[in-house]
Amino acid sequence: MTTLLIIYLFKHAVYAHYLIFGALLLAGLNIPFSEDLLIVGSALIASIVVPQNVFLIYIWLFLGCYLSDVIAYFMGRTFGPKLWKYKWFKKNLSEKRLKKMSHFIEKYGFLTFFVGRLIPFGIRNCLFLTVGMSKMKFSKFAITDAFASLFSSGALFYLTYTFGKNYKNIYNALELVNIGFFSVLVVGAAFGFWFYKRRKKQSIAD
Repeated sequence: MTTLLIIYLFKHAVYAHYLIFGALLLAGLNIPFSEDLLIVGSALIASIVVPQNVFLIYIWLFLGCYLSDVIAYFMGRTFGPKLWKYKWFKKNLSEKRLKKMSHFIEKYGFLTFFVGRLIPFGIRNCLFLTVGMSKMKFSKFAITDAFASLFSSGALFYLTYTFGKNYKNIYNALELVNIGFFSVLVVGAAFGFWFYKRRKKQSIAD
């Protein structure tokens, strides 16, 4: 689903920031849009297609990531264990996983937000649902997650943007590496063949 959306975003890059923002909000409701793929896709769009919109795209991206977390937090705080009545939540956000997440939050606190945001495959939403269920003060959650979201989304966006901006240079460098590797391989094979022939002649002479 996310891949198809990113393809659509490349075709409509001028409006990409609005679409990315909307998809991230849906991700907060546990609709399967990958936050990581959306960050990577938006960074590539910003670097290759609409470089003039780089700051606009990142601002909407950050807001989407952050508000997505807030949505998950309030879902956990409002509905709590009632969510397990629904098959999807029971399957993907098991009670066992939530207990583990609660343990990490109690043990590592602030650090859990930074580490948890870097782990995909439903761990993020599980973290924010758990925080909501535990009735953490919203002000504490809002400040902590703002820093964590800024760090994680900013780092991934910057790395991808830099790669996209320099993809031609990187591609050319990889081509040179491949040429060099192939040349070494050919020379090595030729030397091996020469050495084999030489040894064979010596064994015949002996």
